[in-house]
Amino acid sequence: MNRLYIIMLRPAQWLKNLMLFFPPFLSGSLFIPGVIEKGVIPFIAFCMVSSAGYIFNDLLDRERDRVHPGKCKRPIASGAVTVRTGRFILLALLFSALLTAFCHSPVLLLFLSVYAIVSFLYSTFLKSVPVADIFCVSAGFLVRLQAGGEVFDVIVSPWLFLTVFLLSIFLSTGKRFAEMQSLGDSAADHRRSLGAYPPGFLAGTMYMTAGAVLVTYAIYAINKQRLVYSVPLCLFGLLQYMFMVMSGKGGDPTESLLKDRMLFTVSIVWLLQVIWSIYF
Repeated sequence: MNRLYIIMLRPAQWLKNLMLFFPPFLSGSLFIPGVIEKGVIPFIAFCMVSSAGYIFNDLLDRERDRVHPGKCKRPIASGAVTVRTGRFILLALLFSALLTAFCHSPVLLLFLSVYAIVSFLYSTFLKSVPVADIFCVSAGFLVRLQAGGEVFDVIVSPWLFLTVFLLSIFLSTGKRFAEMQSLGDSAADHRRSLGAYPPGFLAGTMYMTAGAVLVTYAIYAINKQRLVYSVPLCLFGLLQYMFMVMSGKGGDPTESLLKDRMLFTVSIVWLLQVIWSIYF
């Protein structure tokens, strides 16, 4: 039973909350003594809120998830965890996260509240609205990025902001496109917005945002001088993810990163390249 609760929290998705550490990491201040510690509590708070959002979404979508080939195995959809238990854990996580943020700082509480509101609005109705559903997911990444800037007192570069914004749109579109491919004619039954997207729209948006990400990141890297050598790795990662999506091998960004050896390797090499360029 404990394992079911862990699955319900989706800890693999907590990787997205590492966006909080991007501002100090890319500014070259992350490894200054005491800096990482400043982000521990905000990271935990965002993890609790994000898990609460996933549980809320599972509660609302439990009937639709039961007819989905993969999501039918989720604890709430399968009936392994009762709706009442799910609601209790949801409220406990949300209350704990907001209390933690309140005790930490008003700024963190503000960003965490905005993130929670966006997350719950998305689960309630925005995920059924074409285009708005993609932008809503992107908003979650931007809130994390800006929260990281405030927590660590680092100014977020406009080019970094645009890169994260466009990259999140790119990844969200890829995930939607993969869902449409895997579900086929029943895609609209599981997610209404998928039935509203005209043929070629999601693929075209993915191509467009991939090019835009490459441009904005290249400009950001040029401003950082030696980061320019990481641009080819950025392009390789974008193409590898697109290859996986178009060939039906994956779509969820987190799962793709953890399961695809090539994408994981490129990400690690990119990370090492950035560390070398900024810190050495």
